[in-house]
Amino acid sequence: MDRTAAVALGVAGGVAAVAATWTLYQRFTTETVPYAVVGRVDDVELRRYPPAVVAETVADTRNDAFGRLFGYITGANEGGSTVSMTAPVAVSEQGTQIEMTSPVQVEERRREVPVKTPVEAGANRDRDEVRMAFYLPPEYDLDAAPRPTDEDVDLRPVPERTLAVRRFSWRPTDRRVAAQRRRLLETLDRARIPITGDPFSMGYDAPWTLPFLRRNEVAVAVEANGG
Repeated sequence: MDRTAAVALGVAGGVAAVAATWTLYQRFTTETVPYAVVGRVDDVELRRYPPAVVAETVADTRNDAFGRLFGYITGANEGGSTVSMTAPVAVSEQGTQIEMTSPVQVEERRREVPVKTPVEAGANRDRDEVRMAFYLPPEYDLDAAPRPTDEDVDLRPVPERTLAVRRFSWRPTDRRVAAQRRRLLETLDRARIPITGDPFSMGYDAPWTLPFLRRNEVAVAVEANGG
C-alpha cells in the first residue's frame, strides 16, 4: 500500500470515527419516546406507548414538512417557546394516520390536484404528499403545548397504544422499508395478532449517520392483549 492510499484510508477512518462518536452523542442527548416492552414474537417487539401530543403538517416534500415543524419547535409558536426535539422519525404508508410519540412521523399519501385553468389541465394528476409529525416531549399535553403560528401546522393527541415493532439498519429506502413491513405483517399474521392500524416506519438518526449505525423500525398498532 503506497503512502497516498494509507493517508486516504486514515482520513476515511477518522471521519467514520467522528461520525460514530457523534451518533452515540446524539442518541445519548436526544429524548426518545418512552415505552414498555410487553411481549415478543420472533424478532418483533410488542411495545406499550403512553399518550402523546404531536405537531403535524402535510407538505409536498419531506424537506418542506420538516422545515415547518422544525420552525414550530424553534419558536414559530405563540410565545416563541423552544420545544425539545425528540426521536424517532416515523414514516407511514399512503392513506394512513400518524402514530408514535418521540418523533417525527411521516405519512405519504395521494391526493387529486384540482384543475384550476385549461393551462393546468396537463399537470392534473395524482401527487405524492408527505404528512410529518414531531412528537412533543411527555411533559406536554394538548393544553400545555404551544400553539403553532403557522396555519399549516396542527397539534393532535395520540392515545395510549400497543405497537408491534421490527428493527433494522442501513438507509430506510422505500424498497427496504416495504420488505421489512412485509416481514412484520407476516410475523403478526402467523402469530394471529390482530392489527388495528396501518404500518409505518421510524428512524432515530440524523441524515448524515453512517448506514450501518442507523436505527430504523417498522411498526403497526395491534390489539392491546395481542402479546
